[in-house]
Amino acid sequence: MDETTTILIEALRDQVLKKGYGGMRGLALAFKSLDIDFSKRIVFEELKIGIESYGIRMSEGYLGRLFHALDKDNSGGIDFLEFMKALEPPMKHTRMVVINEAFDKLDVTKDDVLNVEDLRVVYAANARSHPKYQSGEWSEDEVLRSFLDSIDTPGNPDGKVTRDEFMNYYAGVSATIDDDCYFDLMMRSCYGLPPKSSQSKKRPS
Repeated sequence: MDETTTILIEALRDQVLKKGYGGMRGLALAFKSLDIDFSKRIVFEELKIGIESYGIRMSEGYLGRLFHALDKDNSGGIDFLEFMKALEPPMKHTRMVVINEAFDKLDVTKDDVLNVEDLRVVYAANARSHPKYQSGEWSEDEVLRSFLDSIDTPGNPDGKVTRDEFMNYYAGVSATIDDDCYFDLMMRSCYGLPPKSSQSKKRPS
């Protein structure tokens, strides 16, 4: 990605992140709703409408430069997934490590995909403490599926979360937390991971 494209992407990313850790997911949903032919491609008019519908103000000239920078093959459209990946905020390696550690704990079957079967083993206790489970409104599996859907690709939940989707979700969360130690503590507390200090003391057998 050249310097001009990087500057344009960073300007849009800053606007999206001002909406909080759910900003990226919200923008993705806005574009998904425009993809009525399920082509997973965005034309310029869709980019303009999607940005405006999400409440971000950008000049048409700026959007035009951004669109043409991303339309590398001059086809008149840009790939939706590549566009969203370009918008992902960069993360430090230490944050990626703890995110992968959380994914590995949830991925009981070790197939790099999270599904309800995985979560039944490691997340059932959390599901049973959910208010909707306790009220009888949802079953345990419905609670677990809701958790998966909250992390899954926006607008296209399929009951499965890949490692990339898990990483993408927490990239958005990471962008709203400045302190590395707090992010690490939050992830370890949320997923019941051992403290970082105990990890560093481990030695290969």
